[in-house]
Amino acid sequence: MKIELSKQAKKWFEEEMDAVDGNFIRFYVRYGGSSPLHEGFSLGVSKEEPIEAAVTVRHDGVTYFVEEKDVWYFDGHHLVVGFNDQLNEPAYEYTRD
Repeated sequence: MKIELSKQAKKWFEEEMDAVDGNFIRFYVRYGGSSPLHEGFSLGVSKEEPIEAAVTVRHDGVTYFVEEKDVWYFDGHHLVVGFNDQLNEPAYEYTRD
């Protein structure tokens, strides 16, 4: 599994979540909503330090990660974080190799 971020998504995290060099952005599983992978679960995001990061990617000093306990949610998929211009927010896609 890997995490990919578009330039627009990185900019959104910097502006909306005040993500700066040395910060951590976590993608986590939350109960509720739906996703293409699991009905009843969706992807959440928070600004917090990792406990047991399974997957990380670093851009401009900010580390984006998924905890080991949340890897099941991705079901063998990569997380691609794009941007929805109409909603002005990140858009999540799940891809396989």
